[in-house]
Amino acid sequence: MSTTTETKTQQKQAPKQQEEAASKVVEKRKPVFVKVDQLRPGTNGHNLIVKVLKSDTVLPKTRPTTASPNLRLTRISECLIGDDTATVLFTARNDQVDLMKPDATVIIRNAKIDMFRGNMRLAVDKWGRIEVTEPADFVVKEGNDMSLIEYELVKLVEE
Repeated sequence: MSTTTETKTQQKQAPKQQEEAASKVVEKRKPVFVKVDQLRPGTNGHNLIVKVLKSDTVLPKTRPTTASPNLRLTRISECLIGDDTATVLFTARNDQVDLMKPDATVIIRNAKIDMFRGNMRLAVDKWGRIEVTEPADFVVKEGNDMSLIEYELVKLVEE
């Protein structure tokens, strides 16, 4: 008997809570844009405004998906992108390849740093976003390539 009364009370309170939640305006935090030379291994959540210098298609691979018996074509392209501080390699996948054309200016949101053979690569997964924007007025500094720096994981032994 008491459980029935409790569920009716909860059902009456649920619409009130939904109305209160809808009335509260959730303020999104402003994106903080970083420069390419500030990128470090193992970090994520980067927002950048960069120019695409070149785009090289890596061999397209076909792989079977578990959802369908048909083969799905996976496109991967390595793009050299940069801003007025440095350049870095960006790994574009599938639809991202179409956006990363040479001489395009793009806004990359929620990017992460992947390590490939000890070198940094910038990538955007399903939580990130790439937008083509108006041409930027900065000159890319091509002499400082962050992808050429080789990192090695060193384990510290505490004594």
